[in-house]
Amino acid sequence: EVQLVQSGGGLVQPGGSLRLSCAASGFTLDDDLIGWFRQAPGKAREGITCINGKDGRTRYVDSVKGRFTVSRDNFQNTVYLQMNSLQPEDTAVYYCAVERSSEIYYSDYDWEAERYEYWGQGTQVTVAS
Repeated sequence: EVQLVQSGGGLVQPGGSLRLSCAASGFTLDDDLIGWFRQAPGKAREGITCINGKDGRTRYVDSVKGRFTVSRDNFQNTVYLQMNSLQPEDTAVYYCAVERSSEIYYSDYDWEAERYEYWGQGTQVTVAS
């Protein structure tokens, strides 16, 4: 069974850090595109970063650039999202997603949720004092 299982998340104070994990089962990530999305209350789901499972190339939206880092461990078949300097506006449910046998296009298409075939269950990140 193809599955993405997320872990991590929780409550953190402004300026704090969290790391999210996204573990794949039923397939390997080494030829796939893995994206991270988030959805804040009352807002649309937005793509924030993606990573090419084959060569590790990454892309970030401006709102998280320099604060968030996406990485992958192909031996563990897991992708990570390290989030530093978190702010209240980062509060959202975070999702990982995979498009099989794909790559970064460096266009708005990278942030199209419809392009991604498999999704994690989502994990809540709350930034508050």
